Amino acid sequence: MKIYQIVILILASLVLIAISWRSLRRVNHHGFYRCFAWELIIIQVTLQVPLWFLTPLRWNQLISWTLLLASLYLVMAGYYSLSRFGGERKRELQNPNFPFENTSQLVTTGIYTYIRHPLYSSLLFGAWGVFFKSFSRTGGLLVLLSSGFIYLTAKVEEKENIESFGTQYREYMIKSKMFIPFVW
Repeated sequence: MKIYQIVILILASLVLIAISWRSLRRVNHHGFYRCFAWELIIIQVTLQVPLWFLTPLRWNQLISWTLLLASLYLVMAGYYSLSRFGGERKRELQNPNFPFENTSQLVTTGIYTYIRHPLYSSLLFGAWGVFFKSFSRTGGLLVLLSSGFIYLTAKVEEKENIESFGTQYREYMIKSKMFIPFVW
């Protein structure tokens, strides 16, 4: 790893810790697991960045860019739907959620019609998109670990959503997929 990669990794990790510090103190909160998923993705990106544009038209690069574009779409569509249709719930003191996560209404429109976790889908697609840039054992381990943490994040958040929205969320879980429309 080169010096600039180490500097980028350290700075990105410090920013992540700064915005996730409340979540890191609560193991039973979805933000705890999300922070580790993000950290693993940051490590993966930092290691892969020198290889991103070496062979831009190889098959793995084309898959990578497709996954990264899908990731970008999912995060934009998910954030838009949450902020447009979710309403705003008052935050409890020291709530580790980001403001847009504290919805007063269950969002089941837009991208949420098809998947319950478009923002975590975005992370999954992004992590796998980075992995496809250049294959390595380290990259494979990082993408599998980050995928595991993303899955744990979603499962913990689903428990939180059941507590908040009750039967309405349970019914929504039956009608929608977790990460990939019509598949999973």
